[in-house]
Amino acid sequence: MFMLAMRSIRRRPGRFLATLLSAFLGAAIIMTFNAMHDTAGQPGVDAVSSDTLSTAAGVVGGYGTLLVFFAVASTLTVNVRQRASEMELLRCSGATPGQIKRMVVGEAVAVALAGAALAIGPAMLGGRALLEVFQDSGQVARSVEFEFGPVAFLTGFDITLLAAAGAAFLAVRRATGRRRQRGRARTVLAHAALVTGAAAVTSTFVFSATDAALMAPPAYGAILLSVGCALKAPRLLAAVLDRLPFGGASGWLAVRNLRARAGQLAGILMSLILFTAVATATLTMQAVESDAVAASGAVKSVDAKNLETLNFTVVGIIVVFVCVMLVNSLYAATSYREREFGQQRLAGATPGQVLGVVGVEGLVLTVVGVFFGTAAALAGIVPFTVVRTDAVLPEQALGVWLAVVAVAAAVTMGTGLATARRVLRTPTVRAVASAA
Repeated sequence: MFMLAMRSIRRRPGRFLATLLSAFLGAAIIMTFNAMHDTAGQPGVDAVSSDTLSTAAGVVGGYGTLLVFFAVASTLTVNVRQRASEMELLRCSGATPGQIKRMVVGEAVAVALAGAALAIGPAMLGGRALLEVFQDSGQVARSVEFEFGPVAFLTGFDITLLAAAGAAFLAVRRATGRRRQRGRARTVLAHAALVTGAAAVTSTFVFSATDAALMAPPAYGAILLSVGCALKAPRLLAAVLDRLPFGGASGWLAVRNLRARAGQLAGILMSLILFTAVATATLTMQAVESDAVAASGAVKSVDAKNLETLNFTVVGIIVVFVCVMLVNSLYAATSYREREFGQQRLAGATPGQVLGVVGVEGLVLTVVGVFFGTAAALAGIVPFTVVRTDAVLPEQALGVWLAVVAVAAAVTMGTGLATARRVLRTPTVRAVASAA
């Protein structure tokens, strides 16, 4: 099966580019920040510098691990779904489900290994740049020298390979059945995340306005609530579709397509919910905190500077990863619809009408993702603002929210329409015949 996996990669390398890009970015981020562990562990590094570097590595490294898994999982799920006919042919030829799983996992591990190897150079450059940022802000002493050691190297490769193998196993398992068991497990995880997130948000009121850890409960609560909503993405999308007032051919067809493909589009909707919630909550709470400190006339401590740097860094990482996940998923999902678009055109639809359908689909996904992501973000923002400033909704929230929505809409709508336009360049008869 390993030889079959390598032969598959050599025969059609283009289908694995999205997975390679996700693995490359994930490994680069993990190694960049875990290099701070190597740097902090050098002899002669003072306690303040060591604490700053270790905190950055621990917090962002944890986020990076989750993002690598989600990014690789989203690309592999689309990849496996598009190869359903190929896998069915292998099964008819005598391959067992276990052999097919080993083939897909082998492909994912080989691609992830290549991505992690390519990420070593950029990670070293990124680690040096990150250390200089800490030094310029006074959080790390100038005498500290950069070190890229075994912690960065091993975590980068181990986490990326494990994430790829696990994501590939889950993706091919979805494709081969067991939907009822998977649905139950997903529901349990969603409810657990929602309950835990609600408890974390509620615990914000136990803290005082000057507690250093005040931001932690609402931030993690908002993240957990967004994860719970993301896990229930297919049901949320189905519930919203039943209430949409769209009329006309494009609107009716878009709703019909979305309802039929709700499970396939769950990954895109999950990315939108997580991005909206985490970016809006983190940036808004950080803006409230910074303004409150400035209004009091106090000087930010090293810990406060560390928290601010980490917040902006985490949001930046999430933005990059979510954009990659959305672009990969949307590109793959739209490219796969070549036959569908060809059949619509044979039935009399114009290219403009097909693009209209894709545009309405992207609009619905964006609105649904932004709505539930915003709800999760507000669940964390409001308690934090009440405790920190005695207000209910901070004035900074609107500007942050508009910026987040603009990015989400641009990525979702832009990728979907651009890919659909490229697919429509294929002659109608050839599109239907080649995809049949």
